[in-house]
Amino acid sequence: MLRATFLLALGLSACQPDETISGYAGTDREWRLVEAVGQPITQRITLTFPEEGEIAGHAPCNAYTARQTLPYPWFKIEGLAATRAACPELELEGTYFAMLMSMSLSEVAGDTLILSNEAGMQLVYRAAPD
Repeated sequence: MLRATFLLALGLSACQPDETISGYAGTDREWRLVEAVGQPITQRITLTFPEEGEIAGHAPCNAYTARQTLPYPWFKIEGLAATRAACPELELEGTYFAMLMSMSLSEVAGDTLILSNEAGMQLVYRAAPD
């Protein structure tokens, strides 16, 4: 009986929807940063949610990954890791990473994703065309 109860609980937990941002933003979409703190962004900076609790993307110089396990709409990344290529836009990349790590809320509306924090800063992304 105990084994049957455990298997039932395990099966039910596997059916639970993804409550992190990836469940709302989609694991198959690439988001491109179009605005940061009210300023347009022309460099290619992306964000994806490859699976529940994970983020990944490309900053101006390097690919990055991190964990994000809070339920939507809350947002907090941990364990940010990036490759270590140098490029002329490395300072911009550092600024982007600092802003990304300071975000605490997320909002997905159609093809727009907005990350924001209590200080009023926003990162605005648009879904990349298929």
